[in-house]
Amino acid sequence: MEIRVLRYFIKVVQEQNISRAAQLLHVSQPTISRQLKELEDELGVVLFKRGSRSIELTESGDYLAEQARQIISLADKTRDNIRQPTDITGSITIGSGESQTMMTMAKAIKRLGDQYPHIKVNLVSTNADDVWKRLKTGLFDFGMVMEPTEKQHYDFMTLPGEARWGLLMRQDAPLAGKSEVTPSDFKGAKLIVSHQRGVSDLLKDWLGSSQVEYQIVATYNLLYNASLLVAAGVGYALCLDGIINTQGTNCQGQFKNVGFRQKEM
Repeated sequence: MEIRVLRYFIKVVQEQNISRAAQLLHVSQPTISRQLKELEDELGVVLFKRGSRSIELTESGDYLAEQARQIISLADKTRDNIRQPTDITGSITIGSGESQTMMTMAKAIKRLGDQYPHIKVNLVSTNADDVWKRLKTGLFDFGMVMEPTEKQHYDFMTLPGEARWGLLMRQDAPLAGKSEVTPSDFKGAKLIVSHQRGVSDLLKDWLGSSQVEYQIVATYNLLYNASLLVAAGVGYALCLDGIINTQGTNCQGQFKNVGFRQKEM
């Protein structure tokens, strides 16, 4: 598979039309059609269901599209990193969870840019599980994750500051009158939690031996969509305390975020 052909393929996927893709790529339509047909022959699969006005990906085509985006991203990154050897240049990709600790990373990126202005930083917001996966495949150069997480197979440093867990809720929620929550407050609660591995165990550890009954009704990987579930009344979102103040999910004061208090002994 050639990178050039994969770029043709991704552009066709984006436009869902070979003619429009050809115009944007400044390549003739017959050329793209021929290259895609040769790609299908090479792989021994059908990539598109071709209609009169648009095309639709097959299951094999959908899989190739996901992989092709990563292949192209890695190729572009490699190209950028070996260009202009007389200067420190290239791109760095950082995967990060959502946390106020990101400010430490932001200040480091600012210092890096001041010293090496030709370095480009690509920041991808995601969860810890995805960070580990992309570090392993080389798509991320660095990752910033929150505890609890597995890190024994990587070199790591602990960033300054502490993060406190909390509940994101509507202003009219039963717990909204509290500044902190305790295990007893979780009785009958419907929770929306991150699907990062370890978060459920963290909650269980905090609740300890108390027989508090709660229900996990949904999971999320980034908080904004979880905040919409909260707004719709689905439940309380377990998140890092204070994130809503920095990422713009406050929605004109519709939400309140209260933190955990150390469990009563």
